[in-house]
Amino acid sequence: MKLNSGYEAKKARVEMLPLIDVVFLLLVFFIYAMVSMAVHHGIKVDLPSAGTASMEPNESISISINADNQVFLNKEPMDAATVAQQVLALRKDSSKPVYIDGDAQADLGLAIELLDDLKKAGIEEISFSCKKETP
Repeated sequence: MKLNSGYEAKKARVEMLPLIDVVFLLLVFFIYAMVSMAVHHGIKVDLPSAGTASMEPNESISISINADNQVFLNKEPMDAATVAQQVLALRKDSSKPVYIDGDAQADLGLAIELLDDLKKAGIEEISFSCKKETP
């Protein structure tokens, strides 16, 4: 004797909620992976903060000044007097912007001297890096 339980008439179906959860987690993972792949060419310094700071995603040349007033060009230790010539050599035909990353404890005079040397060498795309103020 064959009994009908009603289970035979039901068809398989794909549940959408778990599928949406998995797709959302994949999306979050890939977004996080892309953000964490951002490249910073300078050394770790404690940047001063500014209310109008913004992130520039372009490839750039980074001049870093640490708290001991040592100058680095893309993480390479450098003499402050030769930075402008080295930046010109790195830029060649491109118009990569130049960022000066100065530690908050570094001397302002050294940063201004570097800025002046770069402007004398004909480099006009120079900015100071800072972190955005948090209210």
